Amino acid sequence: MAGDILIAFALQVAFTVGTILLFGWLISLCNKKFYSNFGRYGRTVCYVTGFIGTPVHELSHALLCVVFGHRITEIKLFQINSADGTLGYVNHTYNRRNAYQLAGNFFIGVAPVVCISALLYLAAWLLMPGFAGDLNGFYALEMSDWAGSLAYIWQVISGFFSRAATWQWWVFVFAGMFLALHMNLSGADIRSAAGGLAVLLALLLAADFIVGAVSQAALDKFTAWMFGAGCALFCFLLLSLIISLLAVALSYVFRFLKK
Repeated sequence: MAGDILIAFALQVAFTVGTILLFGWLISLCNKKFYSNFGRYGRTVCYVTGFIGTPVHELSHALLCVVFGHRITEIKLFQINSADGTLGYVNHTYNRRNAYQLAGNFFIGVAPVVCISALLYLAAWLLMPGFAGDLNGFYALEMSDWAGSLAYIWQVISGFFSRAATWQWWVFVFAGMFLALHMNLSGADIRSAAGGLAVLLALLLAADFIVGAVSQAALDKFTAWMFGAGCALFCFLLLSLIISLLAVALSYVFRFLKK
């Protein structure tokens, strides 16, 4: 039974935490390449996009601080020409003896990746409801159907670009870039997330042992629920990655024209 619980735990972590970390890393690589392609203009472009993206980034941290009971001591939504180049920040305190607040550090740290992606999904639903419906199809996928999942990912991506002839697509892409280009996690964000990850995993493992003690069926149902949560994350984050890749493509156009 312990082996089944550990396997379920590993799958649950891969579906949720793993999805966030993988896409967060890929989006970060895209954004770094975007700004580097602008060379000496990179900082200026960062300020222009940051005027919208940075406040949303910081508000996502603040929102999760409230959810997990952290006290916000100082918040700066947007600033330029700071000594260390920081565009914004949220300082907060919490009870280090409270497991819920400790685990919350992970969610507070990765908040921009998840919250901005959810916001992009909402924008897609408003501007391109048909495409948002395609994204919802991920919920119908089975955990073991990897071939079907890959085929569906390709179908969703193709469906997204097939809407490029509409004005809604262009509004969504360019507005989305201002948000997606500021999903990057700072060093402080990463340290916060890392600090809460161990506690989060310990709580999840404890929950698995409790559910597994009830029955194998209950454990399977819990894992299926976590898979559904992972599907939701995948839909949001796939959309953010597509936008980030389009931003990189645009930066290469600038780099080419500059030469």
